[in-house]
Amino acid sequence: MTTTLTDEDIAFAGVAGQRDLLRRGAVTSVRLLEISLARIERLDRRLNAFRTLFSTARAEAEAADTALAAGDDRPLLGVPMAVKDYVAVTGHAPAHGTGSPEPAAAADAEVVRRLRAAGAVVVGTTNLPELALWPFTESDTFGATRNPWDPTRTPGGSSGGSAAAVASGMVAAALASDGGGSIRIPAACCGLVGLKPTRDLVSLAPLHEHWFGLSVAGCLTRTVADQVLVLNVLQDVPLEAADPGPLRVAWSLKGAVRVGIEPEVKAALHEAVRRLDGLGHRVVRADPRYDGLFESFVVRFAAGAAQDLAGLADPSATERRTRAVAAAGRRLSGHALNRARRLGDTAALRLPRVPGGADVLITPTIPGVAPPAESLTGLRTLGLAGRRAAFTTAWNVTGQPALSVPVGFSAEGLPLAVQLIGPPGSESLLLGLAAQLEQPTERRPGV
Repeated sequence: MTTTLTDEDIAFAGVAGQRDLLRRGAVTSVRLLEISLARIERLDRRLNAFRTLFSTARAEAEAADTALAAGDDRPLLGVPMAVKDYVAVTGHAPAHGTGSPEPAAAADAEVVRRLRAAGAVVVGTTNLPELALWPFTESDTFGATRNPWDPTRTPGGSSGGSAAAVASGMVAAALASDGGGSIRIPAACCGLVGLKPTRDLVSLAPLHEHWFGLSVAGCLTRTVADQVLVLNVLQDVPLEAADPGPLRVAWSLKGAVRVGIEPEVKAALHEAVRRLDGLGHRVVRADPRYDGLFESFVVRFAAGAAQDLAGLADPSATERRTRAVAAAGRRLSGHALNRARRLGDTAALRLPRVPGGADVLITPTIPGVAPPAESLTGLRTLGLAGRRAAFTTAWNVTGQPALSVPVGFSAEGLPLAVQLIGPPGSESLLLGLAAQLEQPTERRPGV
């Protein structure tokens, strides 16, 4: 019996599903692009995921169809994807969420070059908060980006535009970055898979580093399998999501800062732990020691904001809260930065030895479901935003991989997630464990 796929089915097929449809000749790349653009036209007036759309996408899709007809088998050939508006795309001026009139990039960043080399169709760029500073996606210049599961809620940040675009089926996957949770927090808010890779696994070129070693590049996808496909394009170490075998898994409800955890988030973690136990993993409770991590993160975060603000064409075309963080960063001495590096290096020697002698640590990704949009404004953002990143920032300091995987829904129908953390270079281990935890669902956002 043949099942006819609707445009919505195709939109939500993800990277692996769309790639299969293209290879079987069940759909063309041009048709995929048309479906993507139609969804953007219909949904983005409400969600505000995209900053720009590229007129070059049609030619890229046509070229992909020609290549497919000739037997080209590149891993992302013909699949529509988006790019966070912080990264260089030839001829495009990334705004970094600000009103600054930035110059157009002369060349693609390495991650964009790799997408194009793998055959992806780059549809456009997605919104972020100013300088990627916040765990939500709102700015004076571009407005608030909203969550496809409930548009009164935030999609998280700073890669919230990318998350909203993928979760709503506008594109199959999107590039993202993570300096304190900016891949994992939107993944948790929007029911997606988001892996913060080991530091330096994915190139930041033309940058050498960002935020003094906190930031990494990655992607947001619908499934673990899609995450593997895209990450294997973005870097050179072959990753897989194979059965990891029996593991020792530690679980913890302790964050790097004290924060209240919503009951449904606790219940989701406990259920994930029960499932892991039922799969034959040995599960223990063990809390990490976060000594020095908060100081190391805050100092490098503020100093990084100061660098980024100074690099804008017009630093004044930013919000007061952005300038306040940068001002704090400018006041930091070289001694403070050196101390922050040392604290991070010490933690990076300690925390990869997962507590409890475990192979993997599992925690909440965020302390609650996606919060209301526009609930943090003005200078109060500086004091409150860190609570939303209580479980994510530590692993940017240590540089080890951490992955957010969806594990169900709240009573209100909002996504729930857990975070898996492993030693440096353990991406395949985390992906394999995440594949055991992810719960495929036919449920789709209602926007």
